[in-house]
Amino acid sequence: MAGYNMQLLKSGDHRRMPWKNGGGVTIEIAVFPTDASVDNFDWRVSTATVASDGAFSVFSGIDRTLSVLEGDGIILSVEGLEEQELKGETPPFPFPADSPTSAKLLGSAITDLNVMTRRGRFAHQVIRHPISGDTVLSLSGTTVLVFCGSGSVQTNDTQLEVNDCLRFEQCSNTELQLSGSGTVFVIALNPV
Repeated sequence: MAGYNMQLLKSGDHRRMPWKNGGGVTIEIAVFPTDASVDNFDWRVSTATVASDGAFSVFSGIDRTLSVLEGDGIILSVEGLEEQELKGETPPFPFPADSPTSAKLLGSAITDLNVMTRRGRFAHQVIRHPISGDTVLSLSGTTVLVFCGSGSVQTNDTQLEVNDCLRFEQCSNTELQLSGSGTVFVIALNPV
């Protein structure tokens, strides 16, 4: 397990702030550069609750991937793409954040996971992994985040509860052993 640097980002320490369009609250898990705002980040990982139908904030020059963490799901309408029905078990959905986008709830409010990178500066990949018992994940990337979306999972002596996140730097096929029951999202962030 040597050769990389791991940091635990506890959910209680995440930064709460208003949506860019003022329509709700977002919880920032990690951002780069560390002092960046919603207007000038190179990458940003956050969660948000969508409680009503409506338009998403527009982020010029940003690529975005959305995953549903809680709730019945949404129908996502992105200009130029087919409508997408997103639920908790649906694979993370990538789309350009500067295309007009709106969401329609399938029922109750949802909580989503947002990963955003500035086009031409960084690229990202998001993979959802159900965890049941012992699991080994392979991590590769300049920065890799392992976000606990549901349940409770453990690696070595570190326990991840819902919305906790592990941050790794400079991973190259690094093996991470997890145990427990839940869902984690592996987010790889790389400069282009």
